[in-house]
Amino acid sequence: MSPANDTIAAIATPPGKGGIGVVRVSGPQVPEIARRLVGELPAPRTARHTIFRDAAGEPLDDGLVLYFPAPRSFTGEHVLELQGHGGAVVLERVLRACLAAGARMARPGEFSERAFLNGKLDLAQAEAVADLIEAGTEQGARAALRSLQGEFSRRVHQVVEALIELRMYIEAAIDFPEEEVDFLADASLLDRHDRLLRGLADLERRAHRGQLLRDGLQVVIVGRPNAGKSSLLNALAGRERAIVTAVPGTTRDTIHESIQIEGVPLVVVDTAGLRESEDRVEQMGVERARAAMEEADLILLVVDDSAPEQPLPEGIDLSDPRLRVVINKIDRTGREPGASRWAGREAVALSARTGAGMESLHRLLRERSLGGEAGEGAFIARRRHLEALARAEEHIRNSRRRLAEEGAGELAAEELRLAQQALGEITGEFTSDDLLGRIFTSFCIGK
Repeated sequence: MSPANDTIAAIATPPGKGGIGVVRVSGPQVPEIARRLVGELPAPRTARHTIFRDAAGEPLDDGLVLYFPAPRSFTGEHVLELQGHGGAVVLERVLRACLAAGARMARPGEFSERAFLNGKLDLAQAEAVADLIEAGTEQGARAALRSLQGEFSRRVHQVVEALIELRMYIEAAIDFPEEEVDFLADASLLDRHDRLLRGLADLERRAHRGQLLRDGLQVVIVGRPNAGKSSLLNALAGRERAIVTAVPGTTRDTIHESIQIEGVPLVVVDTAGLRESEDRVEQMGVERARAAMEEADLILLVVDDSAPEQPLPEGIDLSDPRLRVVINKIDRTGREPGASRWAGREAVALSARTGAGMESLHRLLRERSLGGEAGEGAFIARRRHLEALARAEEHIRNSRRRLAEEGAGELAAEELRLAQQALGEITGEFTSDDLLGRIFTSFCIGK
């Protein structure tokens, strides 16, 4: 992709009625379009009340006009904002006048795309624009704003700088083989690889938390029939989301519910009870429960405290680091709510019916989402960022192995080059046009 030479326009406010609506225009024809709609080119960055008119001079609306000359604008191009009344008909008439004056309708995300192409934002910052708009929680909005302000990109660049220094050292040693000292045998090279891997691991942990803030922690509730799984879902959701009865096997399908706990987004999935059954429908429910477990970020195993003799459900691995035990129905047994033990593991004891101990579960879910931190330093991240970081880590490990086991400087340097390219995909330094197209077309029109 390369910066465009045409001019685009779109309604930048959501559909519907409102007190204010904005039509945004960007491109080289903005000065001429401004003169045709408001009679003159406004002073830069100064709001002025005026009448918007069509080509025939007919008034369309009255409001504020703002002009941002290139390159000091969001897109890096000339930008015009026409702020009028928020009626759909009024905004559509103003937009048609802009199109008649020489602009074309903007594609979804095209304003942010131009900001990226003109060097006003890198790709991670551009994606953060959409994430900030779509943020469903206060924590998510704060994290998206940090990414928009460049926090994520800055941390990626720190790792890239260290990687470039290591590449330069190895490639210099390759270029001067006649030197008496074998620089590739220097043990400090392996130490520098290790420091690089530690820095990358820290970045991956933070990015993973950012991805959870964006997409929500996938929490799957599992257990035997009548353990109280659906009651726990209802207690977390704060409403009767799932049917609760004393009949085993009431839940036959997965039930998804998006909730927030202290600003942290969660996608909670209730599942069918894990047991052997001759009922084909119940068998399908169990199969879906196991499939949901495969995709889970966190698995809550619900056990009935009033029936301790029940065996562990088949397919449950107590050593799975994603697994947390929830001891339910303590209102029947008198167990103290909060931290407890079950089968040698740490557990949370609670009553989904009375709510006792639920605050301990909330704390567990929050800490699992934010890695035990308050989340104030988090930045937003996407799954593609995590994939790029994982590829970079793999290439750095391969580079270390090439040096340690083979002394192959050329192959080690190539692995580092590939690691740098993977990290560059996050900020857009090495990114295909196809990927850019997929990213920006997911934005709303006018952004």
